[in-house]
Amino acid sequence: MSDVTIKSVEEFDTPNGGGFCRARASLGVSSFGMQVVNFPPHFEHYPEHDHADDGQEEVYTVLSGSATLHAGGETHVLTPGVFARVGANVTRKVTTGDEPVRILVIGGTPGAAYSAPGYTEEGAPLG
Repeated sequence: MSDVTIKSVEEFDTPNGGGFCRARASLGVSSFGMQVVNFPPHFEHYPEHDHADDGQEEVYTVLSGSATLHAGGETHVLTPGVFARVGANVTRKVTTGDEPVRILVIGGTPGAAYSAPGYTEEGAPLG
């Protein structure tokens, strides 16, 4: 048997009805972080944060819909086909406009082995 896992987003483990989908854990990825987030229109509750404490950089790309990335004092419109890398020390937040959005978020710490946060494991509570 080959080392291949195939799943749709709808099959990913999610602790909150589909808003946060555990892509990394559901696919068995162990070398980097990867989640899919689904936000409704006019969503403003994605927490503003940085990764200065763990050194993780993140890449955001929209799979469907559109969103605004607020990072480093600037705003950037994210649509399918647009990729944004945000360094660990940069504060970031994502908001939506009139349409829902599905975003793939990939993260890792440059030069370090990946260590998954507990809340990203299948079946774990978010908080």
